[in-house]
Amino acid sequence: MPIAMSPSKLSIAIAAILIASGGAAIAQTAPDTENGRYALSPAGDGFLRLDTRTGAVSTCTNSSAGWACYMVPDERAALDTEIGRLQADNDKLKGELAARAPSAKTDEALPKSDQLKKAEPKTEPKVAEGERKIEIPLPSDRDMDRMMSFLERAWRRLIEMANRVQRDVNGGKI
Repeated sequence: MPIAMSPSKLSIAIAAILIASGGAAIAQTAPDTENGRYALSPAGDGFLRLDTRTGAVSTCTNSSAGWACYMVPDERAALDTEIGRLQADNDKLKGELAARAPSAKTDEALPKSDQLKKAEPKTEPKVAEGERKIEIPLPSDRDMDRMMSFLERAWRRLIEMANRVQRDVNGGKI
């Protein structure tokens, strides 16, 4: 026996059924393997599995017992631990150094000097009066002539070597 309804009551009933069925579908959650939580990439005899939520990486291989996935060791965590340990050691050593000599400055670099090398006379850069600018002495003409002579000899030896190689290639030796 059919039930007679007005068109407006029929549309309200259909809307209520759709809302009720849609609400149940929205309340259900998709399993973890859906919606792209894991990204698989072929690697060797198996796959690399990346968990896109946590960033964990696993290697998955097929053995006689079936597929098995094992976590890849996270080197980043080990590096972060080592960095933390080194920073703590550094802070501890700075504290000990400050306790030994409170007036010593630890942030400045020590001057570089070789105590085994004989002391050579150095030309100190001159400081202009009142301006406090450093004047660097330029090489003398004699120094420039020595440098040019060296470069000229090196260039001639390079050209001679190239000519010898060319003669050997043309003569069939190489």
